[in-house]
Amino acid sequence: MALVKVWWLGLGLAAVRDLRDACGPASLEEVAAFETDVLAGLVLARASAGLADSTISSEVGHLELMRAWFGRPLWEMLPADADVYFGTVLRAAASGTRLARAQALKTYFLFLELRHQVELHRLTGLVVACPIDELNRPRGRRKAALRIPPSAVQLEQLFAGWRSDLTTCRKYAPTARNYATAKLMSEVGLRVNEVCRLDLSDVKWELGRFGKLHVRHGKGARGSGPRERMVPLINGADRTLRWFVQDVWGQLDDDHARPGAPLFPSERKNVDGSAARIGPDRLRGALANAAARHLPDWPDTLTPHVLRHFCASQLYAGGMDLVAVQETLGHAWITTTMHYVHVHRTHVEDAWLAGQARAAARLKGL
Repeated sequence: MALVKVWWLGLGLAAVRDLRDACGPASLEEVAAFETDVLAGLVLARASAGLADSTISSEVGHLELMRAWFGRPLWEMLPADADVYFGTVLRAAASGTRLARAQALKTYFLFLELRHQVELHRLTGLVVACPIDELNRPRGRRKAALRIPPSAVQLEQLFAGWRSDLTTCRKYAPTARNYATAKLMSEVGLRVNEVCRLDLSDVKWELGRFGKLHVRHGKGARGSGPRERMVPLINGADRTLRWFVQDVWGQLDDDHARPGAPLFPSERKNVDGSAARIGPDRLRGALANAAARHLPDWPDTLTPHVLRHFCASQLYAGGMDLVAVQETLGHAWITTTMHYVHVHRTHVEDAWLAGQARAAARLKGL
């Protein structure tokens, strides 16, 4: 029994049932159906929050692996079970795997608590309680891999050789498209998936001093879903795109007025005969092949993401501040941008000498 205050009637007595009082047991079929419905509801909820399909699929994959190990519905997992799983089964796993799996489990229990705790108690008599707490929560953080890009001289060597291929290649339009995408990624730091999902109408020539690209499918931070941004066509990107659109695009697609026409079409066609989009693997492969031909002294594989690091480094070395570089690349956190900037080995020394020169000039003026 407990006292319950009713707004205008004062105090009264009411019977309050403890949520932990067990109800009649449900059948195995009912529990299995409820478990399936909960997972389907979680997927729909995460999709409605705008998370990318790949992020949702990753979360579900983590839950399925834990469910297979546990052998029972995850809502029965206790802190002691989590201790065994993360302390023994995943002891040698990468910290990123441990963190992602723990986060997926916490999300699952939060969903149960917010949406299904009453129904779960009615079926099983259990009260929702996440087995991850402050004592067994996996520690650590994922660090971005260090990717040192080639120098400006090396990259110019690559693109100069690639341009020469245009005069002798068997298929001019696909080769020119691959060259243009790599050049664009090195100039404004687009991700390869962002490049592939650009439409012809996303080029906004009328905006800004050089035109802008409307990147509608930017990568979201921590799986939060696509983040749009406007990328100015600086650093020569306007010239690259004008050349491609005016001289090459029409050889890959013949309908510039079609809604959703891709900026970088594939040679393949859709069912309706329209040009399909180029895929990221094709662009990665084209870049790797060009690097093998024209940059043989480069010790590591040259990838689109390395071009993104090159762009950030060149923009910063050219005088652009970190906040502007962050906005161009579409990072949510400026600390992420700092990992992308690789300055020349004498950059710190040069900055110190410049500061000393300014201080000497001030003293001389006194």
